[in-house]
Amino acid sequence: MNLKRSQYKAIMRKYEEKQLFIKHEIKKRKEEIYQKLPLIKVLDDEIASNSVNTTYYIINHPEEAESKLEELQENNFILSRKKINLLLENNYPQDYLQPKYDCNMCEDTGYIGNEKCNCLKQAMINIAYEQSNIKNIIKDENFSTFCFDYYSDKIDSRFNLSPLENIRIIYSKCKDFVNNFDNEFTNIILFGQAGLGKTFLCNCIAKALLDTSHTVIYLTSFQLFKLFGDYTFNNYDEKVPQEKIESIFDCDLLIIDDLGTEFNNKFTGVELFNCLNTRLLNKKSTVISTNLTSTDWSKQYSDRIVSRIFGNYEPLKLFGSDIRLKKYQ
Repeated sequence: MNLKRSQYKAIMRKYEEKQLFIKHEIKKRKEEIYQKLPLIKVLDDEIASNSVNTTYYIINHPEEAESKLEELQENNFILSRKKINLLLENNYPQDYLQPKYDCNMCEDTGYIGNEKCNCLKQAMINIAYEQSNIKNIIKDENFSTFCFDYYSDKIDSRFNLSPLENIRIIYSKCKDFVNNFDNEFTNIILFGQAGLGKTFLCNCIAKALLDTSHTVIYLTSFQLFKLFGDYTFNNYDEKVPQEKIESIFDCDLLIIDDLGTEFNNKFTGVELFNCLNTRLLNKKSTVISTNLTSTDWSKQYSDRIVSRIFGNYEPLKLFGSDIRLKKYQ
């Protein structure tokens, strides 16, 4: 997952804060208990002393290590039971002097050995969701909620295929794109007239990858070029931080929705080429959706942009009737 260094540091800082808080709480509780029940301090000191003495003994008599460790474990278990009984007799929980972790698996460190704990992975996913721009909509628009009922099963003579058969193929290709994301570098362009489910499929892909710890940035073409424009020409108050622009180039997946609806000029052409070309060179996948027809591309964009897209993206054409109209009939 391609989190920024600052984002990763922010997550780990929270883990450090948790650990400091726990240490502080345990220290306070020990001071309280040692004052009210001084015998518990005696028992703690004896447990610590046993451990130190056993370590020194084993260093000088390594052949007896196994038996001495068993003896230490048995003695400390007896002393620990005495501590617990004292706590219970005085109306304290038996784990009153034990740390209370949010995550018992990693003990609030974020790692189990050298592997990321699930809680750290989830924290990283949460940041990716916030960054993606589509946190709320993908609750409703994802692979599990995609509905094929709005697509006709009548054969379209132009393609010798029905819209239903076609969308099933495209749906399957989108799932394959997600399933093979870490092993195969591919890009997708979803094209066809408005209202056929292109944006919905983009959201499906986004959620599936976000849920597997990938960073996804979703932008309409208008949002994309507004960010580039504000950063280049209108950034005196730094409302568009450099990190936000960098994330467009190096996130795991960039989704550009409705490409072709932006106001087209020399600046947008240069920025689009730079964005797509940089991501191709760095093998960072991009998904594009557009209503442009094949003849529209050469009218709207330069030859080198058209070449980059159609030479490096798998084209998936949707056809049929506007399903948004069917939903409200």
